[in-house]
Amino acid sequence: MRQIILDTETTGIDPREGHRLIEIGAVEMVNRRLTGNTYHQYINPEREIEAEAIGVHGITNERVADEPRFSEIADAFWAFIQGAELVIHNAPFDVGFMDHEFDRLNRQRGEPRLGPVAEHCRILDTLQLARDKHPGQRNNLDALCKRYEIDNGHRVLHGALLDAEILADVYLAMTGGQTALSLDASAGGEGDSVGASGLAIRRIAMSPGQLRVVRPDEAELAAHRQKLASIREAAGECHWDRFDGGAPH
Repeated sequence: MRQIILDTETTGIDPREGHRLIEIGAVEMVNRRLTGNTYHQYINPEREIEAEAIGVHGITNERVADEPRFSEIADAFWAFIQGAELVIHNAPFDVGFMDHEFDRLNRQRGEPRLGPVAEHCRILDTLQLARDKHPGQRNNLDALCKRYEIDNGHRVLHGALLDAEILADVYLAMTGGQTALSLDASAGGEGDSVGASGLAIRRIAMSPGQLRVVRPDEAELAAHRQKLASIREAAGECHWDRFDGGAPH
């Protein structure tokens, strides 16, 4: 399955009030493995960015003044997302803005070439997924990073590509982790098996005697005995003794 983890930044909160996209960031995942393929674009919104929005993402009018307009990047962006499952936190917000941009462009062109997004891509809203898994708790991206022990210390302001990368880690953690076990999950050769997810699991054949056994020297054994003694002294017992004949060393 091809998934695009996506985030946007905008001039304000409501496209119905004429607000526009100013940044798109997206990372590609195939069979739950990040491919390294990304899409990142700043956009000239052809209008002023609200001060409140600048306070959130730090993108100023001057920063995007010389960037391409949406009409100039729409086809490349559409090619990147078309047919994929879009994984978005609070998907109605981002999809609403994308649909607004594509509809505006279609009217300019006089033909409905692009969009609506939901007719060409599956949509997975990780905010709704988080609410289902953690009802009654905070489920914004920062809270989920803390809950799943994902480092987001480098996230001071919102940024579309950075937030998409963080969301990819959060999504994998929420849904069971990264499941691709081989370096090439699409290749299933002799000795491989393919699970229900379509991933190839490679079994490595090893002949007896290939594994090297390294035995501890006397200094390492002495350090081991000293560690066990300190555990017994602190706790009154040491569970290791149960596997070592029951007699303390």
